[in-house]
Amino acid sequence: MLTAALALAAAASWGVGDFLGGLKSRSLSPIAILIVAQPIGLALLAIWVAVRGEGPPGSSVLWACLASVLGTTGLVAFYRGMAAGALSIVAPIAGAGAAIPVIWGLARGDHPSGLQELGFAAALIGVVLASFERRPRGQAVIAAGVGWAVIAMLAFGFFYIPMHAASHGDYLWAAFVFRLTSTMLIACAWLVLRPRRARRAELPALASIGVLDTGGNVFFAAASSKGLVSVVSILASLYPVVTVLLARAFLHERVHRSQELGIVLALAGIVLISAG
Repeated sequence: MLTAALALAAAASWGVGDFLGGLKSRSLSPIAILIVAQPIGLALLAIWVAVRGEGPPGSSVLWACLASVLGTTGLVAFYRGMAAGALSIVAPIAGAGAAIPVIWGLARGDHPSGLQELGFAAALIGVVLASFERRPRGQAVIAAGVGWAVIAMLAFGFFYIPMHAASHGDYLWAAFVFRLTSTMLIACAWLVLRPRRARRAELPALASIGVLDTGGNVFFAAASSKGLVSVVSILASLYPVVTVLLARAFLHERVHRSQELGIVLALAGIVLISAG
């Protein structure tokens, strides 16, 4: 029960943070967002690690470096996708990466239930339907932001596997190494790309994104230290439900009916996979 609660807390934290990140990505580049958000999260984790006073658990925590490369790549692609298209389309497609750690678990001997098999089919069909929008003349074209959403789906999906491995020794150190690596990657990108800086009025929202994203990583790492990757990652992957609900409530996003069906199927597929 505690493992499930931690994984769902990760989903809630990521979902709210992604909604805020999606909003800010429409006026700022992902690098400009993350150059503020990532150090905030790093500072919080550094204080927590220092106060606890325990050293790193061993070499297994270095898997968090690989997880960070994947997670940071996914987050940049996710923000780019939400800047180009509707949040309620991009988020479910990115969330469908939940199938990747389940497939990994199957390859290592896990067996899916009937609900999970149904969830795989629903998520796949949902992603395809959500990816295409209808033009006035009836032509079906790939919706804006879908390419970035697919990159985020793959990066987020593979992120869960090394992060799960890193969290077994010490989930807090895994989260700290993840955030340290991510901050360094974003700093390098900032030096190369030099995007427009955020205005002072935007800093509180960007700091909130950093706190929420870091909170999601800590909750996921804590859940991973106690549960199976195939279960924990699926529950944590429910974050698109939060993002979609917020987008509908505050942005009043409207898409084509076939895409509506795709969004519902993708979200239902994620839920069914977690229910299995």
